[in-house]
Amino acid sequence: MDFVWPIRVYYEDTDAGGVVFYANYLRFMERARTEWVRALGYEQDALMVDPGILFAVRRTEVDYLEPARFNEMLSVRTRVAGIRGASLDFQQEIVREADDRLLSRGLVKVACLDAGTMRPARIPADMREKFSQLD
Repeated sequence: MDFVWPIRVYYEDTDAGGVVFYANYLRFMERARTEWVRALGYEQDALMVDPGILFAVRRTEVDYLEPARFNEMLSVRTRVAGIRGASLDFQQEIVREADDRLLSRGLVKVACLDAGTMRPARIPADMREKFSQLD
């Protein structure tokens, strides 16, 4: 199941060539994952307090297929690709809304960490259950 988050390309997102700077695709993917967690009923700042966890990116793989340009509307499609005890894998795609063209795709691996020690921590059971339903 995909979670879809819209993104508009702002001037600040572009490089000297007028296209989205490559690192900003990762920012777009991050925003979509944050909104996915929020849509499931979790606020990341609250998770740091109770149950005392946070999520951190530990690996990314991104393919850049076509450029996005200033003022275009994009959609970031996010789906859970795998869940383990203390980590999640996401597949994400960025498409141009006007023509549904795939612009970028990525695999993002996220670790669940204890907010106090920054050591790996198991994803809480209630969260695992919600995340698994979307796998």
